[in-house]
Amino acid sequence: MSAMTLPIPVIETDRLILRGPKESDFEAFNAFGESERAKHIGGPYPRFRNWGGFLTTFGHWALRGYGMWMLEDKATGTPAGRVGMIYHESWDEPELGWQVYDGYEGKGIAFEAATAARDYAARHFGLDGVVSYIDPANTRSVALAKRLGAAFEREGTVLGHSCHVYRHPKVMEAA
Repeated sequence: MSAMTLPIPVIETDRLILRGPKESDFEAFNAFGESERAKHIGGPYPRFRNWGGFLTTFGHWALRGYGMWMLEDKATGTPAGRVGMIYHESWDEPELGWQVYDGYEGKGIAFEAATAARDYAARHFGLDGVVSYIDPANTRSVALAKRLGAAFEREGTVLGHSCHVYRHPKVMEAA
């Protein structure tokens, strides 16, 4: 039996390929999910829960028509993280979210990927001026949101946890 593929668009930047997940990406996804680095998204999680989260990527694309891309390092072909649009059923509105895997922090790839994903989502999915829900203790994500031009808008709650909501500037108005 072969795997079904969804029409997940591919985006290329200088250093990255933003693409749909492959089963071979799961080990890197799981390593992030099991680590303390996942604490800002409710983790760490056990492997079985991470497998479910990995599969959720496909469900989100199938139901919403958009979702999270895997980040592939062009130079090595290895997974470097995830970025994209998330809109869970209990959320106020779609979010631009990101995760950077171990060994890829501090290299500017989150900025590169988030900029490309945000632009694509505005132009192709009509998701413009989106938010990012950020744990205020996640200082790296706060810094990235500000670097992306997002501004603190309000206090919020995601999955019962308080967060800060940052509003991104509209892409289409700047075009």
